[in-house]
Amino acid sequence: MIADDDPAILDSVGLLLEFEGYEVQTTPDATSLLTMETGFPDLLLLDIWMSGTDGRDICKYLKKQQLTSNIPIVLISASREIERSAMEAGANDFLAKPFELKDLLKKIEQHTLVV
Repeated sequence: MIADDDPAILDSVGLLLEFEGYEVQTTPDATSLLTMETGFPDLLLLDIWMSGTDGRDICKYLKKQQLTSNIPIVLISASREIERSAMEAGANDFLAKPFELKDLLKKIEQHTLVV
């Protein structure tokens, strides 16, 4: 799942991942993640700076909930300086924008199980 308030990111990254064989869900509103009860993603790509929402807060919340604590979360930001705070929020990994597709794929592969 990709959570980002930039439609261009949702479209482009979503299409690239689908081309690589992944089933992709997208959401422009990270607060919708707070009410997830079913259909959990295998991995969450979560933008840190979204309209009115800090992805680190969403990450902290999801990591504290029993149903979502095991979902790998890769926090994404255009600011390389906040990687430490992303990890402190409980993220499994961090990726700085702009990123190369190969770097994104590597992070996804590191945090998901191939069945």
